[in-house]
Amino acid sequence: MELIFSLENIRQAAEAVLEFTGQEGVLAFYGPMGVGKTTFIKELSRVLGVEDTVNSPSFALVNEYQTAVGTPVYHFDFYRIKKIAEAVDMGAEEYFYTPAALCLIEWPECIEPMLPSDTYRITMETLPSGERKISI
Repeated sequence: MELIFSLENIRQAAEAVLEFTGQEGVLAFYGPMGVGKTTFIKELSRVLGVEDTVNSPSFALVNEYQTAVGTPVYHFDFYRIKKIAEAVDMGAEEYFYTPAALCLIEWPECIEPMLPSDTYRITMETLPSGERKISI
């Protein structure tokens, strides 16, 4: 699946991604700094009815939110992970295999061997027009 979107139609893009992936499992977001991973995850969370403020968990590694129907959403940022053991020690795998939960991961390159085999790998890139392209 490929989508091209701008900030004006980011909600429709988020809805399309959730329709394609479902609202459970692991979504791993790849792309360079500044491509909009956190912005897109914020919109995914809004579509799911998360009422909390969604911020990148750069220092906490994981933030937990609840959807409108009470499903947990775990938002990870592994940018600062230096060794995969750090993710193992914080119990990341337990989150990845939590039934009826959605895990949204920024910088999954740092923990690639830990990702479940059914992880949706989402690559984001900036187009010359300034729009973003998502490939799943």
